[in-house]
Amino acid sequence: MKVTSVEKKEKSTVELTIQIDAEQFEAAVQKAYLKDRNRISVPGFRKGKAPRKIIEGMYGSGVFYEDAINDVYPDAYAEAVKEQGLDDVGYPKIEIVEVGKEGLTFKALVSVRPEVKLGEYLGITAPKEEPKVTEKDIDEELKPFIDRATRLVSVKRKAKKGDTAVIDFEGFDNGTPFEGGKGENYELKLGAGMFVPGFEEQVIGMKAGEEKDLDITFPEDYHADLAGKQVVFHVKVNEVKEPQAPEVDDEFAKDVSEFETLEAFRKDLGDKLLERRKAQAQSDFENAVMEQLVDGMECEIPDGMVDVRVDRLMEDYAMRLQSQGMRMEDYLKMMGMTPEMMRASARPSALRQLQTELALEAVAKAEGIETTDEEYEAEVAKLAEQYNFTAEQVKAAVSAEDLKRELALKKANELVVSKAKAGKAKKSSKKEEGAEKKPAAKKTTTKKASAKKEEKAEDAGQEKPKRTTRKKKTEEQDAQ
Repeated sequence: MKVTSVEKKEKSTVELTIQIDAEQFEAAVQKAYLKDRNRISVPGFRKGKAPRKIIEGMYGSGVFYEDAINDVYPDAYAEAVKEQGLDDVGYPKIEIVEVGKEGLTFKALVSVRPEVKLGEYLGITAPKEEPKVTEKDIDEELKPFIDRATRLVSVKRKAKKGDTAVIDFEGFDNGTPFEGGKGENYELKLGAGMFVPGFEEQVIGMKAGEEKDLDITFPEDYHADLAGKQVVFHVKVNEVKEPQAPEVDDEFAKDVSEFETLEAFRKDLGDKLLERRKAQAQSDFENAVMEQLVDGMECEIPDGMVDVRVDRLMEDYAMRLQSQGMRMEDYLKMMGMTPEMMRASARPSALRQLQTELALEAVAKAEGIETTDEEYEAEVAKLAEQYNFTAEQVKAAVSAEDLKRELALKKANELVVSKAKAGKAKKSSKKEEGAEKKPAAKKTTTKKASAKKEEKAEDAGQEKPKRTTRKKKTEEQDAQ
């Protein structure tokens, strides 16, 4: 292997021109022949017995080049990157320049770790809400408790909006009952909009024991059999019930909480709501600080680096779906998405994660922030307890270098936030290239923290700590 040229390109990439000499490439071609000959049919020879020259004579001298290239270039690429001292952070783009008996020459576009020029990072001013709780807010907090304690009571009057009508019904299309159009003792909450438009409105005003035919036209976007059709529903009201809310007093408070008085219960609800709002305000403040930290830096992130992060997000999401008994293929079908669409939707998030991490890495470097052995061991013990593993199992699953790096990022994050001021945020004129709308920046602390930002459903069963190292992948390209 020989690197014949090194050229810096835009967006933190370097183009290497790499040569594989004739002897090394010939060995790769021979290896490809030995692997592939069993699947090549040649008249007059049993499978796997045809000489290489005969096969090349029939199919061309380059018949084995593609497999030979795919076999030889990954190691040559890795050796070239190491020789040039490049910090490879993405998948290379490979272009074949020349291939033949003289050997192989190819170009590799290498994504390298970008340089970061920080703007202001200590003393950032970001907006922070001062949470308050009003009596009206507490009333809203109380509503779920009232709703759960509300009972439906039978009444002997005409049904009105908000009541529940217990009905028998059957639908007819030109006098013929249609499938799915019949029900008995169905509890229909009037005004909830659960039935086809026009149905509930015509039940309002009916009394228990009353029967009625309802003229209904199904919407055009209803399922195909009934879309846009005019049908008749025969309805009988068996019972009308009205919601009867409890008396909200001290007895109510005793029934639904551990408090003896309504006043104490309301105070507790208000205190808890205030704490939630304070936590949300702090989270919003920290996100706004990270947003300004990222917007203030100068950094060109290579596309290959973003591709790697997108792959990681996709792999993590697939694992979470699997833990819930669902395959990624089934999820995409259910959502009406293709893998390409999902990757495109994940790309802005991947870019923002990388921007935040690179900014925090630069802060850690500028401030001399490192992770001590004691901090590392404490984090290992914490992960072991969380996942019910031994410390040795955690160390085997997560590399010490990656875990120490993430702990250093966490400390850099805490430093930037602790030095930030609450107030009116400065407007930034900079816009990140390729990001139409920036998602809220998130803390890049440990893997268990970053997992929360992806998933809306809880993972089921025991979960191993996730590795933070990425798999090296290369982009294969056909021989030209």
